[in-house]
Amino acid sequence: MSSESSATSFKLSAQPGFLSFIMARLLAVFAMQIQAVVVAWQVYDMTREPMALAYVGLAQFVPMLLLLMPAGDLIDRFDRKLILRLSWGVQALCGLILLVFSALNLQDVRLIYAALVLYGGARAFTGPALQSLLPQIVPREKLASAIATNSVIMRCSTVAGPLIGGGLYALGGAELTYSTCVAAFIAGIVLLSRVPTPFAGKPMDLTDGAWQRFTAGIAFIRSRPIILGTISLDLFAVLLGGVVALLPIYAHEVLHLGPQGLGVLRASMSLGELAVGVYLSMRPLDRNVGMTMFLAVGIFGIANLVFALSTLFWLSCLALLIAGAADMVSVYIRSALVQFSTPDNMRGRVNAVNMLFIGSSNELGEFRAGTSASLMGAIPAAIMGGVCTLGVVGAWMVGFKSLRQVDRFADASPVEPVSLDKRQG
Repeated sequence: MSSESSATSFKLSAQPGFLSFIMARLLAVFAMQIQAVVVAWQVYDMTREPMALAYVGLAQFVPMLLLLMPAGDLIDRFDRKLILRLSWGVQALCGLILLVFSALNLQDVRLIYAALVLYGGARAFTGPALQSLLPQIVPREKLASAIATNSVIMRCSTVAGPLIGGGLYALGGAELTYSTCVAAFIAGIVLLSRVPTPFAGKPMDLTDGAWQRFTAGIAFIRSRPIILGTISLDLFAVLLGGVVALLPIYAHEVLHLGPQGLGVLRASMSLGELAVGVYLSMRPLDRNVGMTMFLAVGIFGIANLVFALSTLFWLSCLALLIAGAADMVSVYIRSALVQFSTPDNMRGRVNAVNMLFIGSSNELGEFRAGTSASLMGAIPAAIMGGVCTLGVVGAWMVGFKSLRQVDRFADASPVEPVSLDKRQG
């Protein structure tokens, strides 16, 4: 098995543009992770209010919610590389704004929220463009390996980002960390310009009306209960049970840590994702994927419950590591199902809907967690979240029988998008 994996890795590394794409995305995710740590710490340190963390998530989610559907349409109509470079450029600008805010020692947290609104708008284009671009770089027979390899490398940045972000903040304050973020985004833009797209499909049919184009992705997902069940399970499990937004509170008040400790907590979840990602890159999963998905989300909920009740730093890190490992399995299954079943000329719109689910679970989940912590305290809010996740797993196992029974990724076979557009019309 190892020799086969080595051969696959070699072929992928030899694929023109693949390494440049991976490095560009690595730098961008690295910058996002560093910024997430610094913004959360700054906001809570300035306000000491859990609701302030809720608004951090809400400020990013609302513009994503409004722009994701138009973004998917534009990604299917225009150069995906250009759109991605522009979105990274706007995120670099946001980092520059936060840098100036910190350098001037401004204390109005509303200015941070304003920058995050712009940042969330840019991310509406980043996610669908990234997901839609990978199948244009590698051939279909290498796509599964490329997804797994891409996930592993991305997890490296999500492990290193929080650790280095906390360290940079302790070393040079917000100015040093935001400067690093801006530089990483710019370097990613330069690398992305060198990436060819030899497997790009035909451009979208522009005879359809705007409303038809916007809703085609929704219709496509609704036509597949397996995909709808998968992404909605992930949505509600993380929306109701995620604890990432509560980490600054736990670091401050439960575990009594500094910014470096917060970085370790965030990195623990990413380390679990990385370990499972490495395993999946060597042994890609393609049997019993439905039940595996439910099992993984159930473990995610249990691990979050352990974290909620823990007052020991090592146990909290272990619980987050297990939660990250389980989350990686669900992310891998969802990504593979969506990519294998979607025609290239619809990937922007379908991935926009997928990113809407992901954004809802992450940013809106942060708002839910912060609001709950403000009303009932951080520990009861985290406990309630873990219990709700387990409830979602049980409900979805009953409501999505087809997802529970799916065996291989190939079970989500493609459907011609034109037929969907005709049904819409």
